[in-house]
Amino acid sequence: MELRHLRYFQALAHTLNFTRAAERLHIAQPPLSRQIQQLEDELGVQLLERARPLRLTEAGRYFNEHSSTLLHQLDTLCENTRRIGQGKKTWMGIGFAPSTLYGVLPELIRRLRSPDAELELELGLSEMTTLQQVEALKAGRIDVGFGRIHIDDPAVMQTVLREDRLIAVLPAGHPLLGRTVSLADLAHEPFVLYPGNPRPSYADHVLALFSAHGLSIKVAQWTNELQTAIGLIAAGIGITLVPETVQVQHRDDIGYVSLVEANATSPIILSRRVGDVSPGVLHCLAVVEALRAR
Repeated sequence: MELRHLRYFQALAHTLNFTRAAERLHIAQPPLSRQIQQLEDELGVQLLERARPLRLTEAGRYFNEHSSTLLHQLDTLCENTRRIGQGKKTWMGIGFAPSTLYGVLPELIRRLRSPDAELELELGLSEMTTLQQVEALKAGRIDVGFGRIHIDDPAVMQTVLREDRLIAVLPAGHPLLGRTVSLADLAHEPFVLYPGNPRPSYADHVLALFSAHGLSIKVAQWTNELQTAIGLIAAGIGITLVPETVQVQHRDDIGYVSLVEANATSPIILSRRVGDVSPGVLHCLAVVEALRAR
């Protein structure tokens, strides 16, 4: 299937007339008929009821709706590509760890996408761990990343934006709910840690925190996503630590408790390529600083 098949079918679906569709496409009618027949042969279904008047079959209506969406997305892609190539627009890739969505990142994205922004940006958003962000930065797939792990790599510059206090997530009805707890109180509980891969990750940060206090924990379950971890905790599999911003999620089957230890924190870290002074990155950094100064 080629792009012209979609465009030819769209013209025919709009006019429901081979002659008018051919005129719109600036081709003769017989080639149009052959192209539509080729499309039907490739799909293995009939898209048109060749009667008078011409009508779309049910499969044709479905193909018309979704191919129209696809072509619109392609047109938008082409237009944005031209604008970026002409210097009228900037594309910037952002990688983010899921827990950073509860912090500064949503407001940053809103400001970067604002019609009143100084720079017209097309944003590409990708969920990934800090380690994946570093590889994506070096490969040029993203331009900035928001994660929680310090990585020693000479090609990547990291800046700690803030330290989030950590809190414990417990299943509803847990006896530790309703009071402030210590890491020692939690060390006897089974833990759900995330992400399991790739490592090092936020899970290693949690393990190191307990180790620094002379404690060790038993991991009952590894998972790769924050939401999955919270679901497992609700099911009574164990407990975990999350940044305090995550407690904006209100669920009846879990509860949050504060920690005694003031140093039980997790940083939000902005990562970018060393020496990258592209307009998009500089604009992003300026917006981040403005948000931090509030």
